[in-house]
Amino acid sequence: MKARISRRRAPADGVSGTVSAEFSAWLRTAWIRAYRGQNSAVLIVAMLATIAVFAVLLHGTGYLTVGNFVGIVRQTTVISIMAVATVFVISAGEIDLSIAAVVPVAGYALGLLLPRFGLIPAVAIALACGAAIGLVNGLITVRLHMPSFVVTLGMLGLLQGVAQVPTNTLAVIVDDRTFTFIFGSGSLGPIPVLVLWTLGTLVLGYLVLVWTPAGKAVLATGANVNAARFSGIRTDLVKVAVLVASGTAGALGGLLYVGQYHGARYDLGSSDLLTVIAAAIIGGTALSGGKGSVVGAVVGSLLLGAVNNGLIILGLSVPQQLMFRGGIIIAAVVLSSRARRRRR
Repeated sequence: MKARISRRRAPADGVSGTVSAEFSAWLRTAWIRAYRGQNSAVLIVAMLATIAVFAVLLHGTGYLTVGNFVGIVRQTTVISIMAVATVFVISAGEIDLSIAAVVPVAGYALGLLLPRFGLIPAVAIALACGAAIGLVNGLITVRLHMPSFVVTLGMLGLLQGVAQVPTNTLAVIVDDRTFTFIFGSGSLGPIPVLVLWTLGTLVLGYLVLVWTPAGKAVLATGANVNAARFSGIRTDLVKVAVLVASGTAGALGGLLYVGQYHGARYDLGSSDLLTVIAAAIIGGTALSGGKGSVVGAVVGSLLLGAVNNGLIILGLSVPQQLMFRGGIIIAAVVLSSRARRRRR
């Protein structure tokens, strides 16, 4: 009985230990799969090799310093948060192409409402906007039996237009010190607030996916929706829930961008979609659903951030960086398809 009680208390009493163990297990599995040439684990080795090359080429520039690594974590906070949400969506057998388009909409909602209604109502309404967008995506997907790819692609275009309407593409300045401290530029001692947002999202996402019935329902729905339905899982509710979570994560990303840049713009997060999907795939989330890793997604986000940081220091342009991200997704899809053919 004592052993059972101790095991049940482990998630609450040893969160850092369980996350560390999960990371170790994930890393070990990734190396084994890379050695066998299976799925996206090959990309992890390739990216680590790229980072090693950058370390040699950028020797003396501070690329491998602690300060630069903390900067990479801060720069990838929004990507990490949206990648964690994307793990749940893809694991449930769906896709959300509109998550990055929620970012500027939530940012404008916050920027326009903050002076009138104050911090808490403005933040709540901005997050509610993201949740409402996800709810619409989910209801259309499950009620009309439409592919989430099509639904969220349409929502992507809609939100891109909506983001340009409130101010006619003009920026909205946000200078509330409390808001910018909590959502962007603040630090608790030597630790930036953005690092804490990343860690908090990592722990919460890991616990929900691995330790709760909700997480098991997400994985079961993505693995075999009919079997999950027959076993009593409300699969439609699961799909709606993950899309609502995805919209909320996009809205939170918008608030964090506004906190960093002290203002809202219509193009916030405009190039994040590829990076978010790439981070989730690199982390081991199966495009076919039923399998996902929150820890892997955050690691994938940090790897992409480290590589992107090296590309910037080397002087590569934004289009070249986008080409690199697109190439990663293509390679991941090819390798994932190859792994599925081997299993057959």
